[in-house]
Amino acid sequence: MARRPRPKVVTLTDAAAARMGEIMSDAEENFIGVKIGVKNGGCAGMEYTMDYATEAGPMDEVVEENGIKILIDPKAILFLIGTQIDYVTEKLSQRFVFNNPNQTDACGCGESVTIVPAKADA
Repeated sequence: MARRPRPKVVTLTDAAAARMGEIMSDAEENFIGVKIGVKNGGCAGMEYTMDYATEAGPMDEVVEENGIKILIDPKAILFLIGTQIDYVTEKLSQRFVFNNPNQTDACGCGESVTIVPAKADA
């Protein structure tokens, strides 16, 4: 029986990849990519995290997307499966947006979310 291909944990839109590439090229340190995760906090329960990555952790999931290396914290993988990261420019702001199928709610400001883990057979 053929196995289904494993879905990428996250994908980047062209706009998100371009902005991450710009940010990393302007940085003073030599970063290998962007580390993505989630942490407890905010009024809806969880917050997304994005940081520069100087090295991959032994259990990090590594995804290459549009020329950007994304390292995903192992504790966040089930919360992020299927997430698309976009970069949007609005009239008064520019920001990264996580389009996450596992997200069930968000606070009014959009900085805090409620996320349920994806099922293992997803």
